[in-house]
Amino acid sequence: MTSAAAPLDLTDPAVVADPYPAFAAARAAAPVQWHAELGLWLAFTHAEAGAVLRDRRLGRIWRDREPAERFGSFNLIHRNAILEMEPPDHTRLRRLISTAFARGHVERLLPWVQELARELVDGLVARSDGSEPVDVLSGMAEELPVAVIAELLGVPHADRPLLRPWSNAIVKMYEYGRTAAVEDAAERAAAEFVAYLRELAGRRRRAPGEDLLSHLVSVRDADGDRLTEDELVTTCILLLNAGHEATVNVSGNGLLALLQHPDQLARLREDPGLLPTAVEELMRYDSPLQLFERTATEEVGIGGVTVARGQRIAALLGSANRDPAVFADPDALDVGRSPNPQISFGAGVHFCIGAPLARVELQATFGALLERTSRLELGYPARRRPEFVIRGLAELPVVLTP
Repeated sequence: MTSAAAPLDLTDPAVVADPYPAFAAARAAAPVQWHAELGLWLAFTHAEAGAVLRDRRLGRIWRDREPAERFGSFNLIHRNAILEMEPPDHTRLRRLISTAFARGHVERLLPWVQELARELVDGLVARSDGSEPVDVLSGMAEELPVAVIAELLGVPHADRPLLRPWSNAIVKMYEYGRTAAVEDAAERAAAEFVAYLRELAGRRRRAPGEDLLSHLVSVRDADGDRLTEDELVTTCILLLNAGHEATVNVSGNGLLALLQHPDQLARLREDPGLLPTAVEELMRYDSPLQLFERTATEEVGIGGVTVARGQRIAALLGSANRDPAVFADPDALDVGRSPNPQISFGAGVHFCIGAPLARVELQATFGALLERTSRLELGYPARRRPEFVIRGLAELPVVLTP
């Protein structure tokens, strides 16, 4: 469990800006390595990262942040989250959520999502008019997924601006080396979000609609089981946090990748039928979530090392998605790449429940950008967010020509 140097320095600005060379060097050294500063194992290869996600001896074991009185709301929304549960609790909760989702919510929203994407692109085109760079991140990438989740849940239009700031503050708790101010902001956001959703769920209970929140309020399984109030609130927060953060960051990271590879952008323009494979490739090429932890419930051998009971191990998704043992020319962007076993949505029992909705949003976003523009060019260098775990941009200035 010792090494001469940490396999990855998450504090290095160069690694945060572009972790893929560091991943390649680490993969070449060993598939699984101990990181003493983080106190966990890191799985760098596709095979080992996939094993981390699928091995049932490696679970999502939630431990409340301490002190408990400081993180009451943050702990509540994770203690009751499907993402932090293992069977049988996970099985029960996923079944209830899937039952509500099965009522055709994604299909119902598809035409609306496509039209919204067109409207947002048209707004960007009008502001740019082929000469002025406009921020595609704030003008579209952040707008569309938040609007979709809000529409899905039935959040009133006047309240929708509240959602992304709450989510942004909460997800910063997943980074390493965070400050006390970041932690305090996350707890405040969690408390406000929980209070808001309790009130909104109460309204849906009194006057149900056709939205997902109403169906989550009412859903029962074959045994008559239903979501508790805390599970209901937590599920809605998870849908927003996980459901829109990934989509925002794939939209930003993916468009930047296409702008940096004009041959692939031109290829996609010439053949829009490649859009589904292009979305999978953009998720692989620059993963929106770089690291996902598990905890060993018993001793597990993986990648030539032994993970002791109680030790943590993380799948490095971005590294796995660039593994040359699985992907030919892994550092190249190929919008027609097939097969493409990227694992950005996870794997195993925790495979992303919102993956179908995310794919709809991403195909609508990139489809509208290609359909409503004749030219896309980077206006000036994009600005990246300074976090490692959730990888995304802070600004993406693009010139759009109608």
